[in-house]
Amino acid sequence: MALSHQGTENIGFIGAGNMANSLIRGMLAKGYPAGQLYASDLDSAKLDGLQSECGIQIGSNAELVANCDVLVLAVKPQVMQKVCRELTKSFGEQAPLLVSIAAGITCQHLSTWLGLNTPIIRCMPNTPSLVGQGATGLFALPNVGEDQRNLCQTLMSSVGQSVWVEKESDIDGVTAVSGSGPAYFFLFMEAMQESAIELGLSEEVARVLTYQTALGAAELALASKESTKQLRKNVTSPGGTTEKAIQSFEAGGLRELVATAMRSAQQRSVSLAAELGKDET
Repeated sequence: MALSHQGTENIGFIGAGNMANSLIRGMLAKGYPAGQLYASDLDSAKLDGLQSECGIQIGSNAELVANCDVLVLAVKPQVMQKVCRELTKSFGEQAPLLVSIAAGITCQHLSTWLGLNTPIIRCMPNTPSLVGQGATGLFALPNVGEDQRNLCQTLMSSVGQSVWVEKESDIDGVTAVSGSGPAYFFLFMEAMQESAIELGLSEEVARVLTYQTALGAAELALASKESTKQLRKNVTSPGGTTEKAIQSFEAGGLRELVATAMRSAQQRSVSLAAELGKDET
C-alpha cells in the first residue's frame, strides 16, 4: 500500500500503544494535521482504531521510513534492537530524526543499531502523559538540528511539560524524579486514604479529599512564585495540626527516605541500561 506524503515534518510512530496514542491525540488537539501523522504496529486493531478515530495514516515500518521526517520509537525496550536493525534497511542517504521513548535504551545503543550518523533524541516521559499532564526529560545528540529539537519539544509538550537536559546521564536523574515519580505520589495518596478511613471517614470521602488535595497542592505550587518550602510554611501554623503532622514526618526520617528511594531509582536506571547493552551485538 502507498502512503501519500503531504509535506514536511511528517511524524511516524513505530508502535501504537498507550504512550504513542496519547502523543498522537495530544498533537491533534494542538492542531497538528492528521494527514501528517502516521503509525505502524503489529496489532492491526490498534491501527484501525487510530485511523478511524483520528484520521491518521497507517502503514508498515518501511512505509513510515519512506514518508516521515521523524520516527518516534514507541516499542518495548526488549524488541528495540530488532526494530532498529530492520528500520536501517529502509534508510536512504539521510536518516530521519529518531525519537526514542523507551526506558533504559541509551543513545549509544541506538547509534549502534541505527548508524552513528543518525540524529537521535532520547525522551523520558511519564504515565500522566496519558491524561495530558506528563513531565518529560529530553536529551539530543549533537547532530540534531535546532528545528528538529523544536519539533520534538512540540511533540512531547502536547502531553504535558518537557525540559532539556545537558548530559545523557541526567536522564537517569529524570527517571528517578518524574519517570518513577508518579508512583511515589500514588503510594503517599494510598497511605493517606488508608489512614483517613482509620480516622472514620468513608472510603469515598477519603478518596475524593485525597485526590483533590493532591491536585490542589500541585496546581498551587505551579501557580505560585513561592518555593514549596515557603508554601509548606504557609500552611503550618505554630502549635497547629499541620505542625504536629510535619513533625511526625520529620521525626520518621521522611527526607532521608525520599533521598534513598530516588538514588535507588537512579542507580537501577543505570544498571538497566548496562544490562540491555550486553545484547547489543
